Amino acid sequence: MELKDATLALAALGQSTRLSVFRLLVEAGRDGRMAGEIAERLSLPGATLSFHLKELVAAGLIQGEQRGRQICYRAHFEAMNALIDFLTHNCCAGDPDAECLPSVPAAGKGCRP
Repeated sequence: MELKDATLALAALGQSTRLSVFRLLVEAGRDGRMAGEIAERLSLPGATLSFHLKELVAAGLIQGEQRGRQICYRAHFEAMNALIDFLTHNCCAGDPDAECLPSVPAAGKGCRP
């Protein structure tokens, strides 16, 4: 990941509503969530949600898939992992045994940080 891509992703996640949307989509896994379900879960008006979804798509953190008249959104896990790798690339001078590297929580089996 390039510095400009990381900056764009971090700026998108630096807003509380977008961070909440992204975390909800990460929680949903590869199945994602329909836009209406996201709006309902986060108590957001449709126009507000659309604005935030557009920003997350532009940052490359989520993807939308048309399903009839609705759109299903899902986290772009490769981009998420690339951002984490970018942030921790030279962590503790590259020591693979360093404690500063992110760990995988027990509940995250199958998920890579």
